[in-house]
Amino acid sequence: MSLGFRDYRGAAIAGVVDDLARLRIAVFRDWPYLYDGDLDYERGYLAGYAQGDTILVAAHDGGRMVGASTAMPLADHAEEFAGALSNFTQDVKNVFYLAESVLLSDYRGQGAYRAFFARREAHARALGFTHATFCGVIRPDDHPLRPATYQPLDPVWRRFGYAPVPGAVARFRWRDIGAAEQTEKPLQFWIKRL
Repeated sequence: MSLGFRDYRGAAIAGVVDDLARLRIAVFRDWPYLYDGDLDYERGYLAGYAQGDTILVAAHDGGRMVGASTAMPLADHAEEFAGALSNFTQDVKNVFYLAESVLLSDYRGQGAYRAFFARREAHARALGFTHATFCGVIRPDDHPLRPATYQPLDPVWRRFGYAPVPGAVARFRWRDIGAAEQTEKPLQFWIKRL
């Protein structure tokens, strides 16, 4: 299983939205997101990615997309995110938002995650951004669906040069697996100077 990478920018992302949507639904169903997604919602949510300075880094095994990672100017992303970070940075216009990184489990441990970060950060630098940020969902340690073997990604993110921004927490709604309604989830911001 050898991975190849391809970058899609702006309008070119429209041609791979369904692939990204399917990956998000599959990967985010697992801990810690527990996301019960559907293709129609995903298509609508991701339609805005196919514009401007957005980048999608895709990992392919042959002709099949097995992983993807996106990024865009924070000011262009959902207000829930830009607003949550605006109290902690001088100018969100200088911040590039690293959105999802989703990779099928069979392809983990082959360097895709590092490539996702490196390629998105390079794109942000080329556009003149000074910082990169992302956020990760906060779940309680005693959550009943937390796998006993779960290892948080915090040490990996620190190795990549990111640090949590104390108090910078976005709130976003989605439906958990097994839930009837959407509920609000807290997401911790991490940031790095590029």
